[in-house]
Amino acid sequence: MGRGRSGRAPLGLEHPLIVVLVTAYWINTVRTVNDPEKVAAYAALAGPAIEAAGGRFLARGNAAAAFEQGNLLRTVIIEFASVEAAVAAHDSSDYQRALAALGDGAVRDIRVVEALSG
Repeated sequence: MGRGRSGRAPLGLEHPLIVVLVTAYWINTVRTVNDPEKVAAYAALAGPAIEAAGGRFLARGNAAAAFEQGNLLRTVIIEFASVEAAVAAHDSSDYQRALAALGDGAVRDIRVVEALSG
């Protein structure tokens, strides 16, 4: 017998709760740069904040190729232990300071996606 959506074993079965964390990827693409100095100030603060929150940079730099509506501006891919860890990194006070430094310095698209399982 399996577990229900609540994560609890059916009555009569006493098994420890198993928690599975699914790796998540924070993907940041830059659409436009309005102020390179603000972007540099953001980068100086954001990298350490993300790493302190458990993020691991997998790729960062200008795109090698772009298709459809893509552009060749900076793309960053960061691995986290879970979606929750990525969201916590984004919401952390250190990362929020980085966002304040960026202000209107760039237009970006940030997404967090779960890794495929199995």
